Amino acid sequence: MLYIILAILMFGILIAVHELGHFLAAKALGVRVNEFAIGMGPQLLSRQGKETVYSLRMLPAGGFCAMEGEDEDSNDPRAFGNQKAWKRFIILVAGAFMNFLTGVILIMVLLVGAQAFVGNTVSGFMDGFPYQGEEYLMPGDQIIAINGERIYVRSDFNLLLSRTEGAPVDLTVRRDGKTLTLTGLDLSLREYVDENGQTGYYYGLYFALEKATPLNWIKYSLGNAIDFVRLVRLSLTDLFTGRAGMKDLTGPIGIIDTIGQVGEQSVNVTEAIQNIIYFSAFLAVNLAVMNLLPLPALDGGRVFFLLVNSAVTAVTRRKLDPKYEGYVHMAGLVLLLGLMVVVAFNDIVRIAAR
Repeated sequence: MLYIILAILMFGILIAVHELGHFLAAKALGVRVNEFAIGMGPQLLSRQGKETVYSLRMLPAGGFCAMEGEDEDSNDPRAFGNQKAWKRFIILVAGAFMNFLTGVILIMVLLVGAQAFVGNTVSGFMDGFPYQGEEYLMPGDQIIAINGERIYVRSDFNLLLSRTEGAPVDLTVRRDGKTLTLTGLDLSLREYVDENGQTGYYYGLYFALEKATPLNWIKYSLGNAIDFVRLVRLSLTDLFTGRAGMKDLTGPIGIIDTIGQVGEQSVNVTEAIQNIIYFSAFLAVNLAVMNLLPLPALDGGRVFFLLVNSAVTAVTRRKLDPKYEGYVHMAGLVLLLGLMVVVAFNDIVRIAAR
């Protein structure tokens, strides 16, 4: 139960951080903010600032940044809708930026104290590995891509190969400052004996360690966060291609349940906290990417309309009627809420069936 409560708080914090991004950007760019709230529902505490009401609300799930003229017409020159397009763009993407930054910081926290990181430079091969030599792989080769997909962290090697379903792959490697492409390699899992004498299924390569210098610490943290972005893209691709279905979607209920399970299945409290922080970092980046999708009712949808409106204005010298954008966002919100209901139902059924 403790981990479920922690999961709810973490989920709420990530949404509140998102709104904090909008708030900080709006204040920095001179936009009037009527209220900034932590939490949702009835007010528990509030304080009137110079122009903004700062409030704490009952439900620890999210928050909001209510800007003047955000969803309605306003004659206030400092209203959101009366700002230049570039200012509105920055404010709209600031929430996603804060989520991404939070993900990076959480990863950096996890990696504090690390002595070394496993890199993507080949250090050797297991006995019987078939692709050794100058025409194939050699110790010192840095594997930078598989089938055109960039390798950011060592785990990408296994992830990308697992998605090939045993088909031959093309490797892009850097050797002695030159970039080479090795085509048609069958790098499926095979039975090897590792350096500890254990027999198992491996890809047959060893990778060198990189010292955990401050620069590598930052690089590895950013690489993990960018890798999370790719995981979201791959998940969406799987959804649209049929590789994954609606049953594989999960929402806040499923996410909170997953975080709780991660904590409960950990060996000890320290490992539980580390696992929850790692999952929260992934969730933070996931929220950043999903929120920037060009879908109605999301920040990405508003950015899309902002760009379209700017293009139309540049050509016709006339702005689009904002009511039409409002109609689209309202319809999108209804559809999004409907999808959330379906996903929540699937989450509940899945949890109840365990």
